[in-house]
Amino acid sequence: MKQLLILGAGFSGRAIAKAFMDTGAAVYGTTRSAEKADQLAGLGITPLLYDGETLSAEVEKAMAATTHLVQSIAPGALGDPMFRDEAPRLETLFPALRWAAYLSTVGVYGDHKGNWVDETAELHPVSSRSVERVDAERRWLDWGRAQGLPVAVLRLSGIYGPGRNAFCNIAAGTARRLIKDGQVFNRIRVEDIGSAAVFLAERKLGGIFNITDHEPGPPQDVVAEAAALMGADMPPEIPFEMAELSPMARSFWGENKRVSNRKIRDLGFRFRYPDYRQSLEQLWKSGIWRG
Repeated sequence: MKQLLILGAGFSGRAIAKAFMDTGAAVYGTTRSAEKADQLAGLGITPLLYDGETLSAEVEKAMAATTHLVQSIAPGALGDPMFRDEAPRLETLFPALRWAAYLSTVGVYGDHKGNWVDETAELHPVSSRSVERVDAERRWLDWGRAQGLPVAVLRLSGIYGPGRNAFCNIAAGTARRLIKDGQVFNRIRVEDIGSAAVFLAERKLGGIFNITDHEPGPPQDVVAEAAALMGADMPPEIPFEMAELSPMARSFWGENKRVSNRKIRDLGFRFRYPDYRQSLEQLWKSGIWRG
Protein backbone atom coordinates (compact mmCIF):
# COMPACT_ATOMS: atom_id res chain seq x y z
CA MET A 1 0.00 0.00 0.00
CA LYS A 2 1.21 3.50 -0.78
CA GLN A 3 1.83 5.81 2.14
CA LEU A 4 2.33 9.46 1.35
CA LEU A 5 3.90 11.89 3.78
CA ILE A 6 3.57 15.60 3.10
CA LEU A 7 6.01 17.79 4.98
CA GLY A 8 4.09 21.03 5.28
CA ALA A 9 0.51 20.14 4.34
CA GLY A 10 -0.69 23.59 3.30
CA PHE A 11 -2.79 24.70 0.32
CA SER A 12 -0.82 22.75 -2.30
CA GLY A 13 -0.09 19.84 0.03
CA ARG A 14 -3.78 19.30 0.74
CA ALA A 15 -4.57 19.14 -2.97
CA ILE A 16 -1.79 16.61 -3.43
CA ALA A 17 -3.15 14.64 -0.48
CA LYS A 18 -6.62 14.46 -2.05
CA ALA A 19 -5.19 13.33 -5.39
CA PHE A 20 -3.21 10.54 -3.69
CA MET A 21 -6.15 9.50 -1.49
CA ASP A 22 -8.22 9.11 -4.66
CA THR A 23 -5.71 6.41 -5.70
CA GLY A 24 -6.12 4.58 -2.38
CA ALA A 25 -3.01 5.89 -0.65
CA ALA A 26 -2.82 6.49 3.08
CA VAL A 27 -1.78 10.10 3.63
CA TYR A 28 0.04 11.75 6.52
CA GLY A 29 0.71 15.47 6.71
CA THR A 30 2.71 17.68 9.03
CA THR A 31 1.67 21.03 10.44
CA ARG A 32 2.91 23.34 13.19
CA SER A 33 -0.40 23.95 14.99
CA ALA A 34 -3.02 21.83 16.72
CA GLU A 35 -5.79 23.84 15.02
CA LYS A 36 -4.47 23.01 11.56
CA ALA A 37 -3.96 19.41 12.66
CA ASP A 38 -7.70 19.19 13.29
CA GLN A 39 -8.35 20.60 9.82
CA LEU A 40 -6.11 17.96 8.24
CA ALA A 41 -7.88 15.21 10.14
CA GLY A 42 -11.20 16.50 8.82
CA LEU A 43 -9.88 16.01 5.30
CA GLY A 44 -8.88 12.41 5.94
CA ILE A 45 -5.18 13.22 6.39
CA THR A 46 -3.44 11.77 9.45
CA PRO A 47 -1.96 14.89 11.09
CA LEU A 48 1.51 15.08 12.59
CA LEU A 49 2.86 18.03 14.56
CA TYR A 50 6.29 19.06 13.27
CA ASP A 51 7.98 22.44 13.67
CA GLY A 52 10.57 21.86 10.96
CA GLU A 53 13.29 21.16 13.50
CA THR A 54 12.54 18.47 16.07
CA LEU A 55 11.41 15.03 14.91
CA SER A 56 9.07 13.34 17.35
CA ALA A 57 8.84 9.57 17.66
CA GLU A 58 5.44 9.76 15.97
CA VAL A 59 6.86 11.62 12.96
CA GLU A 60 9.82 9.24 12.68
CA LYS A 61 7.47 6.26 12.76
CA ALA A 62 5.46 7.71 9.86
CA MET A 63 8.65 8.45 7.95
CA ALA A 64 9.84 4.86 8.31
CA ALA A 65 6.71 3.55 6.55
CA THR A 66 6.55 6.29 3.90
CA THR A 67 6.72 5.13 0.28
CA HIS A 68 6.05 8.55 -1.28
CA LEU A 69 7.24 11.89 0.07
CA VAL A 70 6.37 15.50 -0.75
CA GLN A 71 8.52 18.23 0.79
CA SER A 72 6.65 21.53 0.88
CA ILE A 73 8.38 23.31 3.78
CA ALA A 74 10.17 26.48 2.65
CA PRO A 75 13.90 26.22 3.35
CA GLY A 76 14.49 29.62 4.95
CA ALA A 77 17.92 31.02 5.75
CA LEU A 78 19.03 27.76 7.42
CA GLY A 79 18.28 25.69 4.33
CA ASP A 80 16.00 22.72 3.84
CA PRO A 81 15.27 21.11 7.23
CA MET A 82 15.92 17.64 5.83
CA PHE A 83 19.51 18.55 4.90
CA ARG A 84 20.69 20.56 7.87
CA ASP A 85 23.86 19.36 9.56
CA GLU A 86 22.04 18.17 12.68
CA ALA A 87 19.30 16.31 10.74
CA PRO A 88 19.41 12.50 10.50
CA ARG A 89 20.31 11.11 7.10
CA LEU A 90 17.34 10.81 4.79
CA GLU A 91 18.05 7.22 3.82
CA THR A 92 17.88 6.33 7.51
CA LEU A 93 14.59 8.17 8.06
CA PHE A 94 12.93 6.82 4.89
CA PRO A 95 13.97 3.19 4.35
CA ALA A 96 10.80 2.35 2.34
CA LEU A 97 10.83 5.42 0.09
CA ARG A 98 10.15 4.84 -3.62
CA TRP A 99 9.54 8.40 -4.91
CA ALA A 100 9.90 11.93 -3.61
CA ALA A 101 8.92 15.41 -4.74
CA TYR A 102 10.18 18.83 -3.76
CA LEU A 103 7.79 21.76 -4.24
CA SER A 104 9.71 24.71 -5.62
CA THR A 105 8.74 27.84 -7.53
CA VAL A 106 9.17 29.35 -10.99
CA GLY A 107 10.72 32.24 -9.08
CA VAL A 108 14.05 30.40 -9.38
CA TYR A 109 14.20 31.55 -13.02
CA GLY A 110 14.25 35.20 -12.00
CA ASP A 111 13.67 37.86 -14.65
CA HIS A 112 13.79 36.86 -18.33
CA LYS A 113 12.33 40.09 -19.75
CA GLY A 114 9.06 38.42 -20.69
CA ASN A 115 10.71 35.68 -22.76
CA TRP A 116 9.75 32.02 -22.65
CA VAL A 117 11.66 29.70 -20.28
CA ASP A 118 11.63 25.95 -19.85
CA GLU A 119 13.35 23.60 -17.41
CA THR A 120 16.71 24.07 -19.18
CA ALA A 121 16.71 27.87 -18.79
CA GLU A 122 19.43 29.62 -16.87
CA LEU A 123 18.47 30.49 -13.30
CA HIS A 124 18.69 34.11 -12.15
CA PRO A 125 17.02 34.05 -8.72
CA VAL A 126 16.59 37.55 -7.33
CA SER A 127 14.89 37.24 -3.96
CA SER A 128 16.52 35.46 -1.05
CA ARG A 129 13.63 32.99 -0.92
CA SER A 130 14.28 31.99 -4.53
CA VAL A 131 18.02 31.64 -3.92
CA GLU A 132 17.19 29.32 -1.02
CA ARG A 133 14.89 27.29 -3.26
CA VAL A 134 17.69 26.78 -5.82
CA ASP A 135 19.94 25.35 -3.13
CA ALA A 136 17.17 23.07 -1.83
CA GLU A 137 16.39 21.84 -5.36
CA ARG A 138 20.05 20.93 -5.87
CA ARG A 139 20.25 19.05 -2.58
CA TRP A 140 17.15 16.98 -3.31
CA LEU A 141 18.21 16.14 -6.86
CA ASP A 142 21.76 15.26 -5.79
CA TRP A 143 20.44 13.03 -3.00
CA GLY A 144 18.06 11.27 -5.37
CA ARG A 145 20.85 10.54 -7.84
CA ALA A 146 23.10 9.23 -5.06
CA GLN A 147 20.33 6.91 -3.83
CA GLY A 148 19.12 5.83 -7.26
CA LEU A 149 15.69 7.22 -6.29
CA PRO A 150 13.40 9.34 -8.50
CA VAL A 151 13.10 12.84 -7.05
CA ALA A 152 10.84 15.28 -8.88
CA VAL A 153 11.24 19.02 -8.45
CA LEU A 154 7.91 20.72 -9.15
CA ARG A 155 8.41 24.36 -10.05
CA LEU A 156 5.04 25.96 -9.34
CA SER A 157 3.68 29.23 -10.69
CA GLY A 158 1.10 31.43 -8.94
CA ILE A 159 -1.18 29.03 -7.08
CA TYR A 160 -4.94 29.58 -6.84
CA GLY A 161 -8.09 27.54 -6.43
CA PRO A 162 -11.15 27.19 -4.20
CA GLY A 163 -10.90 29.73 -1.39
CA ARG A 164 -7.91 31.52 -2.93
CA ASN A 165 -8.71 33.36 -6.15
CA ALA A 166 -9.73 36.64 -7.77
CA PHE A 167 -13.39 36.11 -6.84
CA CYS A 168 -12.45 36.04 -3.16
CA ASN A 169 -10.45 39.25 -3.54
CA ILE A 170 -13.31 41.01 -5.32
CA ALA A 171 -15.82 39.87 -2.70
CA ALA A 172 -13.51 41.10 0.07
CA GLY A 173 -12.98 44.45 -1.65
CA THR A 174 -9.22 43.91 -1.93
CA ALA A 175 -8.96 43.26 -5.68
CA ARG A 176 -6.77 45.66 -7.69
CA ARG A 177 -5.88 45.89 -11.34
CA LEU A 178 -2.23 46.90 -11.28
CA ILE A 179 -0.94 47.93 -14.69
CA LYS A 180 2.69 47.42 -15.63
CA ASP A 181 3.49 47.53 -19.31
CA GLY A 182 4.44 44.11 -20.69
CA GLN A 183 4.09 42.31 -17.35
CA VAL A 184 2.83 38.72 -17.45
CA PHE A 185 2.54 35.91 -14.91
CA ASN A 186 1.82 32.21 -15.11
CA ARG A 187 -0.67 30.56 -12.77
CA ILE A 188 -1.61 27.06 -11.70
CA ARG A 189 -4.89 25.71 -10.37
CA VAL A 190 -4.12 23.85 -7.15
CA GLU A 191 -5.94 20.67 -8.23
CA ASP A 192 -3.61 20.39 -11.22
CA ILE A 193 -0.66 20.34 -8.81
CA GLY A 194 -2.18 17.31 -7.13
CA SER A 195 -2.83 15.55 -10.43
CA ALA A 196 0.70 16.28 -11.67
CA ALA A 197 2.23 14.85 -8.50
CA VAL A 198 0.26 11.60 -8.87
CA PHE A 199 1.15 11.43 -12.58
CA LEU A 200 4.88 11.66 -11.84
CA ALA A 201 4.72 9.34 -8.83
CA GLU A 202 2.85 6.58 -10.65
CA ARG A 203 5.49 6.63 -13.39
CA LYS A 204 8.38 6.96 -10.92
CA LEU A 205 9.61 10.03 -12.77
CA GLY A 206 12.26 12.33 -11.37
CA GLY A 207 13.81 15.56 -12.60
CA ILE A 208 12.61 19.14 -12.92
CA PHE A 209 9.09 19.95 -14.11
CA ASN A 210 7.30 23.27 -14.58
CA ILE A 211 3.79 22.86 -13.20
CA THR A 212 2.01 25.84 -14.67
CA ASP A 213 -0.83 26.76 -16.98
CA HIS A 214 -0.62 27.21 -20.74
CA GLU A 215 -1.28 30.93 -20.86
CA PRO A 216 0.91 33.49 -19.12
CA GLY A 217 -0.92 36.79 -19.16
CA PRO A 218 -1.29 40.25 -17.62
CA PRO A 219 -2.54 39.99 -14.02
CA GLN A 220 -5.17 42.70 -14.53
CA ASP A 221 -6.85 40.53 -17.16
CA VAL A 222 -7.52 37.81 -14.57
CA VAL A 223 -9.23 40.31 -12.25
CA ALA A 224 -11.28 41.68 -15.14
CA GLU A 225 -12.38 38.17 -16.16
CA ALA A 226 -13.48 37.36 -12.61
CA ALA A 227 -15.35 40.63 -12.23
CA ALA A 228 -17.19 40.04 -15.50
CA LEU A 229 -18.24 36.54 -14.42
CA MET A 230 -19.46 37.88 -11.07
CA GLY A 231 -21.24 40.85 -12.59
CA ALA A 232 -19.26 42.96 -10.13
CA ASP A 233 -17.97 46.50 -10.52
CA MET A 234 -14.62 46.50 -12.29
CA PRO A 235 -11.81 47.36 -9.87
CA PRO A 236 -10.04 50.53 -11.02
CA GLU A 237 -6.74 50.45 -12.84
CA ILE A 238 -3.71 51.49 -10.78
CA PRO A 239 -0.37 52.26 -12.44
CA PHE A 240 2.30 50.03 -10.99
CA GLU A 241 4.46 53.03 -10.10
CA MET A 242 1.70 54.38 -7.84
CA ALA A 243 0.87 51.09 -6.11
CA GLU A 244 1.66 50.52 -2.45
CA LEU A 245 3.40 47.14 -2.31
CA SER A 246 5.44 45.26 0.25
CA PRO A 247 9.12 44.70 -0.61
CA MET A 248 8.30 41.02 -1.28
CA ALA A 249 5.45 41.89 -3.65
CA ARG A 250 7.55 44.49 -5.45
CA SER A 251 10.35 41.97 -6.00
CA PHE A 252 7.77 39.52 -7.37
CA TRP A 253 6.63 42.11 -9.90
CA GLY A 254 10.25 42.73 -10.85
CA GLU A 255 10.39 39.31 -12.53
CA ASN A 256 8.81 38.88 -15.95
CA LYS A 257 8.80 35.60 -17.86
CA ARG A 258 6.60 33.17 -19.74
CA VAL A 259 6.99 29.65 -18.32
CA SER A 260 6.50 26.63 -20.56
CA ASN A 261 4.85 23.41 -19.35
CA ARG A 262 5.75 21.51 -22.51
CA LYS A 263 7.98 18.95 -20.77
CA ILE A 264 5.30 17.32 -18.62
CA ARG A 265 2.68 17.59 -21.38
CA ASP A 266 5.00 15.76 -23.77
CA LEU A 267 5.05 12.91 -21.23
CA GLY A 268 1.27 12.63 -21.52
CA PHE A 269 0.01 14.78 -18.64
CA ARG A 270 -3.10 16.82 -19.35
CA PHE A 271 -3.99 19.87 -17.31
CA ARG A 272 -7.59 19.98 -16.24
CA TYR A 273 -7.45 23.79 -16.03
CA PRO A 274 -5.08 24.85 -18.83
CA ASP A 275 -5.88 28.58 -18.68
CA TYR A 276 -7.39 31.03 -16.24
CA ARG A 277 -10.52 31.61 -18.32
CA GLN A 278 -11.67 27.98 -18.20
CA SER A 279 -10.64 27.72 -14.58
CA LEU A 280 -12.43 30.86 -13.40
CA GLU A 281 -15.58 29.85 -15.25
CA GLN A 282 -15.54 26.45 -13.52
CA LEU A 283 -14.92 28.00 -10.10
CA TRP A 284 -17.79 30.43 -10.55
CA LYS A 285 -20.39 28.13 -12.09
CA SER A 286 -19.70 25.32 -9.61
CA GLY A 287 -19.83 27.70 -6.66
CA ILE A 288 -16.65 26.26 -5.13
CA TRP A 289 -14.72 29.51 -5.44
CA ARG A 290 -15.44 30.29 -1.80
CA GLY A 291 -13.58 27.16 -0.68
